[in-house]
Amino acid sequence: MDPHLLRTYVTVARLASFSEAARELGYTQSAVSQHIAALEQDLGAPLLTRRPVAPTAAGERLLEHTGPLLLRLEAARADVVRMVAAPDHGLTLATAPTALGPRVLAALPASGVTLRVLPRDEVPAAVATGTADLGLVDGLAAPSDPLRLPDVAPLTTYGVGEEPVCVLLPDTHPLARRAGLRLGDLADARWLDAPDAGLPLAHLRAANGGHGFRCALRYEGTDVRTLTALAAAGHGLTLLPRPAATDVPGTVAVPVTEPRVVHRTELVHSGALGGAAAAVAEALAERAW
Repeated sequence: MDPHLLRTYVTVARLASFSEAARELGYTQSAVSQHIAALEQDLGAPLLTRRPVAPTAAGERLLEHTGPLLLRLEAARADVVRMVAAPDHGLTLATAPTALGPRVLAALPASGVTLRVLPRDEVPAAVATGTADLGLVDGLAAPSDPLRLPDVAPLTTYGVGEEPVCVLLPDTHPLARRAGLRLGDLADARWLDAPDAGLPLAHLRAANGGHGFRCALRYEGTDVRTLTALAAAGHGLTLLPRPAATDVPGTVAVPVTEPRVVHRTELVHSGALGGAAAAVAEALAERAW
């Protein structure tokens, strides 16, 4: 299957319009129609209904494959370009919000850094496609267990830190004076669902046997301060690494004592490192644990 045809198909399916897809891609509408027809002929199945424009059952199945396929192609191109390009003295670091702790900040060069704070699931793709030199991902894990990352390309990952996790409570909460909390005892509490700013509720459910932790309010953003302000205002509980949960006005950070889980941070890169990227990776490894 021709990648150009796949890109055209994905665009038409996303916009539900041949004319809008032609405008976005810079093609004529006739060319877009020819691309779709060629792809349908290649696969021997109709992929789109025309009025309205919508994927068929075969088209829906193809869409499940096209995202990873096109991402792998972009990753392959970026990997080759990275090998032959002239050395870049700058550094672009993609990071999940809660991976950007004091140790990471201390390891960054004094100049020449571009910092991209992204939803954690987007960090590996940014490294794979070359829009970032290094990535930092994080999540909830048993001590020394690696994180499960999406398979977007051949990437190198290794742990650069593990920290305790805390439940962030309003200082007026009945459990705020506890020395420690069992996560399972809070499964029926009201929680903030902030998958891109805090530790996702899906991680908490996984640690609790796959159930509990209902959402009281969903926050779709990457600003940890907004998340902690919502917790302080009583909109729900959230789980954070200890540095992010400490000294937040109007709140108390209570450590999780059971199960034995930690906030794990991993460095992600593609190929051999050099220059500023290698220096940051080395500094993070020295500061690990």
